[in-house]
Amino acid sequence: MTAALDMVGIAVNDMAESLRFYRILGLEIPETAAHEDHVETISGGMRLAWDTIEMIKSFLPDLDESRGNRIEIAFKCADKDDVDAVYNAVVSAGFNGYKEPWDAFWGQRYAILEDPDGNHVSLFA
Repeated sequence: MTAALDMVGIAVNDMAESLRFYRILGLEIPETAAHEDHVETISGGMRLAWDTIEMIKSFLPDLDESRGNRIEIAFKCADKDDVDAVYNAVVSAGFNGYKEPWDAFWGQRYAILEDPDGNHVSLFA
């Protein structure tokens, strides 16, 4: 028996705002997707998907929304300056920065953002 990782899914409260956040990070998502209940894109050979809370509750009516924030998505940037530039672009667009770019002890330039649902999204080079 074999299972292959194929997709990471994100539950969202506001599809349009979540997709706007991830577009700034460079994901190609059609503007028309903002009003869908389920959206997918492929980046680096991996599918990333978004589902509205309402859609998820259609098959999981007892969904416990207080749980979560246990998975972090990370985006590799071209270099250290790119980490800073991407972080600043996202924060300048009105989204939350969780931890400003820093030179981590493990040798990477690193920063952490929050998507509109409070999920941590890392940038590194």
